[in-house]
Amino acid sequence: MQEELDLLKLKNGDMAEFEALVRLCESRVYHLALRYTNNEADAMDISQEVFLRVFRSLPDFKGDSAITTWVYRITVNTAIDLTRKKTRRKESSLTGFGEEDEDADRDIVDPAPTPEAAYEQKEMRVILADAIAQLSEEHRKIVVMRDVEGMSYEEIGSILSLGEGTVKSRLFRARDRLRNILEKSGNLSRFSSSKNRKGGNG
Repeated sequence: MQEELDLLKLKNGDMAEFEALVRLCESRVYHLALRYTNNEADAMDISQEVFLRVFRSLPDFKGDSAITTWVYRITVNTAIDLTRKKTRRKESSLTGFGEEDEDADRDIVDPAPTPEAAYEQKEMRVILADAIAQLSEEHRKIVVMRDVEGMSYEEIGSILSLGEGTVKSRLFRARDRLRNILEKSGNLSRFSSSKNRKGGNG
């Protein structure tokens, strides 16, 4: 059950109330950071930085959105800030991609794969992570939020301060760019053939 938060106490620096906010948001904050960095240690560092920024900024929170949305907005901005400073290649740990749209690739994961299929799925997740990393920041963050984290258009719009129509059009362009990257690397057909095999076995 979602905890009821006292905004006035939060803005006044009440530590018990702040700890309740951390409990409420820490899981999604960590997973959002993980999707951006593909590295668990970096995701932990970002999570700590996020809540430090949240605590410092609480007195200035105006309440024009849900406080959780505000925290996730800070998470996205913090992840972008910190990953810009890191140029080394990061260990891939993306675990999923796609949504309900017909052109989405979420069903590349078989619920009970053979060892060979499991190896192929792991390899494809690495390929997909590398492709997502090549997207612009604008496209990467919207793909991560929608196709990896499964956020609603409304929630994404609140975090990015965008209208729902803009979110959808930007997501369309991001997916198109992602397909182009996969195609240029010669990997797009692998995702298509994986979907076809899954469909043929059903």
